[in-house]
Amino acid sequence: MVLEDVEEGRTARKRRAIIEAATEVFLRHGYLGASMDQVAAKAAVSKQTVYKQFADKEHLFAEIIAGRTNTLGDRLAAVYATLDDATEARPALREVGHQLLQSLSRPDVLQLRRLVIAEADRFPDVSGTWWERAFHPSLVLLGEALRRMADRGLLRELDDPTLAAYHLAGLVMYKPMNRMMFAGTAAVSPPDELERLADRAADVFLAAYGA
Repeated sequence: MVLEDVEEGRTARKRRAIIEAATEVFLRHGYLGASMDQVAAKAAVSKQTVYKQFADKEHLFAEIIAGRTNTLGDRLAAVYATLDDATEARPALREVGHQLLQSLSRPDVLQLRRLVIAEADRFPDVSGTWWERAFHPSLVLLGEALRRMADRGLLRELDDPTLAAYHLAGLVMYKPMNRMMFAGTAAVSPPDELERLADRAADVFLAAYGA
């Protein structure tokens, strides 16, 4: 029994090492440029070990997208949960905007987003995971938090909370996200501009949805 536990722990560590190595390889070289040989070398395991854990490159790619998607979804859910403690709408929405910008402008998130978009036609089910498990559900959660703010009188009644959430996220993210996606990860707006964007997004959102 002890030997089985040790072996199981060793297998889990190898799997984590493979996933971490593959993530770096995929982000650096793209799906077509990545190879299982590169992943094995980066993870310091044999190629046979990689194939023992993952049937092929597509399954490994799917595992990475699913794992990173769940992590991002959890991170955004924690951001939106702060709205339940809000007593004033504007400062709470400004802070959510700031947190959105910080979470979604991380280099690893931007690189993964580009990779997902690049492979959307080749692997629609895999890339669709990003939308189905992270992006859209997170905005549904944001919409529910906005609805609860409306119930407390901090916003007007929301006919479509999810649409309101998309409006808020779009106001915050459209300019900096497109800039970083097209001009490269290094093209992150300076902190003062990001703060100004989040502040103005809150103002515009409240002009439409304020109590």
